[in-house]
Amino acid sequence: MSVSSNAPTVLKARGLRKQYGHVVALDGADFDVRAGEILAVIGDNGAGKSSLIKALSGALSPDAGEIQLDGRTVRFASPADARAAGIETVYQDLALAPAMSIAENLFLGREVRRAGLAGSMFRQLDRPRMQREAADALTALGVNIRSIEQAVETLSGGQRQGIAVARSAAFARHVVILDEPTAALGVRESGMVLDLITRVRDRGLSVVLISHNMPHVFQLADRIHIQRLGKRAALVDTASISMTDAVAVMTGADAPS
Repeated sequence: MSVSSNAPTVLKARGLRKQYGHVVALDGADFDVRAGEILAVIGDNGAGKSSLIKALSGALSPDAGEIQLDGRTVRFASPADARAAGIETVYQDLALAPAMSIAENLFLGREVRRAGLAGSMFRQLDRPRMQREAADALTALGVNIRSIEQAVETLSGGQRQGIAVARSAAFARHVVILDEPTAALGVRESGMVLDLITRVRDRGLSVVLISHNMPHVFQLADRIHIQRLGKRAALVDTASISMTDAVAVMTGADAPS
């Protein structure tokens, strides 16, 4: 499903700057992701991709610049602020608790308490509701697991990635940011995750995909944000650029057209 060029911009940044002593991580970086698109972010090591994503997800406070969500300026003091605004991020470590169940992981940090005094006074959790909603979330995204009660440590790498992505999709209202989601996976499990990313987008969410895997980028992305030397070097439609040219812009071998 291609995204119209007239689709509104959901998340936007202008002139983001972040400096650590003499090291400039972001040097006036811009960013745009449209509603319902998959936007790939690529760049060489040290290009500022991680700093950019951390600024957009509330894990980093930029020294200068502006971030807008749905046209309104926002300031995220923490990742919790970004999550409350509807932006979910899945980092490479997945932030899963291996010994806990799938349902418990989906609601980790957002546990649902039982109604009435049992929840308000005795802080008892509504486990049946969490299990039911977790199962519904996984089913909606086509994530196949044996039991919602099984421990995450019993899952394969691809299944764990699926749980992390499903958790983000269940709570995101605007954007899901995925940091190298297939980096440690084999061919079959990578295919499962790529299909999952497409299903997340098909639910109307914008997906920001940070990846070094160029075939995956060109397979999935509607547009490509090329980061270089702390700023955006180019923002191009995937169909309008070759993989070779994208790498050339990314490495500085060629100027963006």
